[in-house]
Amino acid sequence: MKSLKTIKKKHSGRDASGQVSVRHQGGGHKRFLRAIDFKRDKIGIVGKVVSIDYDPNRTCDIALVQYSDGDKRYILAPQLLKIHDTIVAGESADIAPGNALPLKAIPVGTLVHNIELTPGRGGQIARSAGVAVIVSAKEGNFVHLKLPSGEVRKVLATGMATVGQLGKSELKNRQLRKAGLSRHMGIRPTVRGVAQNPRSHPHGGGEARSGIGMPSPKTFAGRKAVGRTRNKKKYSNKYILQRRKGKK
Repeated sequence: MKSLKTIKKKHSGRDASGQVSVRHQGGGHKRFLRAIDFKRDKIGIVGKVVSIDYDPNRTCDIALVQYSDGDKRYILAPQLLKIHDTIVAGESADIAPGNALPLKAIPVGTLVHNIELTPGRGGQIARSAGVAVIVSAKEGNFVHLKLPSGEVRKVLATGMATVGQLGKSELKNRQLRKAGLSRHMGIRPTVRGVAQNPRSHPHGGGEARSGIGMPSPKTFAGRKAVGRTRNKKKYSNKYILQRRKGKK
């Protein structure tokens, strides 16, 4: 669908001033951005899956849906969704892969993805290949969700979510096999600090192989690289009922 695609502009890790703000980005193959319908706001309008396509900008596949009013949109393609299947969004929709419902209308134990944290804003979590979130409980205006990391979090029950587990779960076993594939993805090489000269990195220099030195490892800009380096308190922490695995 040409109308749903735009050229993805390359920024190579640079900010508005032209300085590199994120290292190890650049190059990469030319890409088109596909407009994905994360909001699923076509309430009550039945859509038919026309095709399931590859998207270079995300890990999961996308499905092109043609709605009965003539509109066409891309959505994230869950497992078990096939060409010619029909989908619909709304509180009265069936619990079937690809259908979108408010969390309050989804039974406990259902696998969901593309979940809204703020109602009306569009799905923000559980959007990568193979992921699924379990609706574990309901409490007042909130629904408890168990995320793939093991974290249990409260989310507003009025937010939308899509039923099913996203496809391409085997992607985690993929091996890049050659450096050129990383370059096609826009990932540039990462050079160890100890292999650089002392003007380029605090770990650099020395007449032979050397460690990172004392008192602590540093980033290329001289900031601490281990230990507590930022404030972990966030306004949304009050919605976390159980921390993710290995985190206290």
